[in-house]
Parts: sequence; C-alpha cells; structure tokens
Amino acid sequence: MASDGRRRISLGDFRHDALSETSSTNSECLARARAGDGGNLWVTAERQTGGRGRRGRLWVSERGNLYASLLLIDPAPMERLGSLPLAVAVAVHQAIRRVLPPGAEPLEVKWPNDILIGRKKTCGILVEGEGLPDGRYALIVGIGINISEMPDNPLYPVTCLRQQGAAASPEELFAHLFAAMADVLDIWDQGRGVGEITARWREIACGVGEKITVNLPDRSISGQFAGIDDNGLLMLDTGAGRIMSIAAGDVFFG
Repeated sequence: MASDGRRRISLGDFRHDALSETSSTNSECLARARAGDGGNLWVTAERQTGGRGRRGRLWVSERGNLYASLLLIDPAPMERLGSLPLAVAVAVHQAIRRVLPPGAEPLEVKWPNDILIGRKKTCGILVEGEGLPDGRYALIVGIGINISEMPDNPLYPVTCLRQQGAAASPEELFAHLFAAMADVLDIWDQGRGVGEITARWREIACGVGEKITVNLPDRSISGQFAGIDDNGLLMLDTGAGRIMSIAAGDVFFG
C-alpha cells in the first residue's frame, strides 16, 4: 500500500501464458477477455500466423522475435486512457535499454509509441479495446519487438536488436518487459500519474524541434514537432504561431 492509501501494482499481480504459436496474441487476449478472464494477463507466442499492426497492417511474425500482449480489464476511466500508450512506450523503452550494449545507436521513442534505435524502427505497439457484454472494458496492449528478424518495411527504416549488438533471447527480453511494465503501470496509476509519465516520455522522445509530416486518415500535415502536451497529444507547429494538437497519426521525419 502506498503512503497515499492506494494499492500499489507489483509483479505478483500479473500472470503469463507462453504459447508456441497463435494467430495473434492480441486476438488471444481478446478471446480470453470475452470468456471472462479477469485481466493482468500476458500472452506471448514464439510465432504469430496473423499478426497485425496499426490500421490493419500485417506484422511479420517469424520465430526469434518477441510477440507479447497484455490484457487489462477496466485499467482506468475512459477519459484517462489516452495517456496509456505513452506509459507503454516508456516501459518498452526501459526493457530494451536493459539489453542493448553500450555502443548501440540511440534508443528513442517516436510519437506516440514506436521504439527506434538509430532512427530505425525496432518495435511496434498496438493498443486495442472492446466493451464486454458484462459491462467491463477490455484493453489489450500488443507489443512486437524485432530481436533477430525484421520485416521488409518500405514505410520506415527498420532494425533489430541483433544488428545493434544485443544478444538477449525473446525470453530474457520479456522478463525485462514484464518487470518494466509493472513498474510503469504503477507510476501511471490508472491515468492519475500522467504528469510523471509524460515527463519520462519527453526524456526519451525523438525529433522534438524537427520538421515532421503527420499522416492522418484524410490528409497529411507538415510542421515542426513541438513535443507533447500534458495529456500526451502531439503538438505540431504549423507556422505563424499556430499549434495544432493531434491525437493519432503516423509521423515521418524530414
């Protein structure tokens, strides 16, 4: 119990089910939520046959990488869920940092939660949610980290941990992720700790002050990346002192 009376989150609050193969760890978590699982469940798989990224993109999921999803049930009031992707990014960054050698390229986060090493993508994070028939809300955090394999992705430069000199296995990296996520979710505190999370995110952010293009569903907007606001929204300086707040989009540098 914390000094303020709230219940602290610890490693013992989480369970882990390791699968050899599944269509998608996110889909597996959602199926378990629909079947009544109480949440705080990690599902990992050595291989996915139907992994997916944002906007329904295929996520190549061969053996040798880490594929993990965390099922959370009613993790926060709906109005405070917007900062959760930032918290997840902070946790993943913390876990990868533990296995990178000292000479690796810079490890950074690209808004909102892509993990880059030397400006090359090494991790994708997909957060999905669904209201359940019994009134609960299931939120699934899917995390795919390139360890020894990487997709041929024309959208972004990509890398993997092996290219950066890291020798960690998927199991070792997941152990770090398991611990880091419990720590960060405790700090996030159902969205009440958004101030600390955004401060940590800013310390590891990539490209603040640089020219970026943000692809939205209906258009693309360019400007200077002015950072994030206290709720985690991207702030885009489009010129003449006008700052636009963006809740979701694909960011490209230059």
